[in-house]
Amino acid sequence: MNRLRSRLFVTVHGTSIKKIAVIAVLGWMMMFTLVGVLTSLKPEYRFSSSSVNNVVNHFPEETFVHLLSFENHYFLQNLPKERQHISYSSILFRTITSVNLNDPRSFLGRELPGFALYDSKIVVAGEGTDYTNMPYESAPPLEVMLAEREASLENLEKADEAQDEKPVPPPKMTTGGKKVVYIYHTHTYESYLPALKGVTDPDLAFHRTVNVTKVGKRLAEELEKRGIGAEESPVDIQKELAKRGMKYYQSYDMSREVVMEAMKHTRDLQYFIDIHRDSRPRKYTTVTINGTDYARVVFIIGGENPNYERNLQLATHLHQLLQKKYPGLSRGVIEKKGAETNGKFNQDLSGNAILIEFGGVDNTFEELFRTAAAVADVFSEYYWQAEKVQAPSPAQKK
Repeated sequence: MNRLRSRLFVTVHGTSIKKIAVIAVLGWMMMFTLVGVLTSLKPEYRFSSSSVNNVVNHFPEETFVHLLSFENHYFLQNLPKERQHISYSSILFRTITSVNLNDPRSFLGRELPGFALYDSKIVVAGEGTDYTNMPYESAPPLEVMLAEREASLENLEKADEAQDEKPVPPPKMTTGGKKVVYIYHTHTYESYLPALKGVTDPDLAFHRTVNVTKVGKRLAEELEKRGIGAEESPVDIQKELAKRGMKYYQSYDMSREVVMEAMKHTRDLQYFIDIHRDSRPRKYTTVTINGTDYARVVFIIGGENPNYERNLQLATHLHQLLQKKYPGLSRGVIEKKGAETNGKFNQDLSGNAILIEFGGVDNTFEELFRTAAAVADVFSEYYWQAEKVQAPSPAQKK
């Protein structure tokens, strides 16, 4: 009897081991299959912190405070009384329909042709920035940009003289001759009305030589004065488009080649800045600080690139530094993505890539050059602080 029980016990135990082995093998196969599927997806569709961020954006900010209040009720005290009671029905409605009752654009954005051009998101709002004055760029025919126009060099000369009166003290630190910042201009011919003789139509504010490249050159010079090696791209993107028979919307494809070539030949490059001009009028793009007029800037981040969070962090830090030293100079940080925009702006090439719009069609070069100096000022502060953080400790050097 004892022998029979012993044999029965061994038989059952062996069956259990087989089941466990089969389940383990199937589990490993499923896991590797899932990993293979996830890693084969395009970067914008992969499950990442940025994709989680896109999901939670459907929820109001106070939702997460309410979640924390389940553990500690004191969190609710920081909310206004009218927001201490959460509406789960409105959250469910917004999640299912993608309609935000506080944003009228969500009602019409998919129905009106061309409306998506203005469908951007304010990530960090600067002074006076809202959805009625979002930055936008007009897209004129290539022949309009290539047309010959007479420029007023007097505006440039005054701007140069004004900047020469304010010398910058020699920098305490330098990059040792290394070029670490690359400045380029995807929409090379974007210009400013005060610099164009007889031109008053904002849609015609384009010029072959007197354009945003002057701002890029000045920014590079101001960075050099502060010890930061900067290289400004000499490539005329619009001219290259015309040579190849490409369209204006392909400008970023062309500038992408330029940036990749620069990265290939100059290994020290760490930061990439694409300079543009907004099409908004003067009242939105100008600020007076201590009695002096500056052209305002706005940071644009592509929402469809794997470096989104790093690019956003860089833009946010620069915005905060500007807000601290030059209040009102930054209009904020804007995210752009969707069918009617590029969505990447070459920022997928580096975690330190940003697009900055300097002023609008009505700004003067004198105002723009002041702003270039201000941006260089805060950028140098950010750069040297980042270098200190990344520098190896004495123990690591050993």
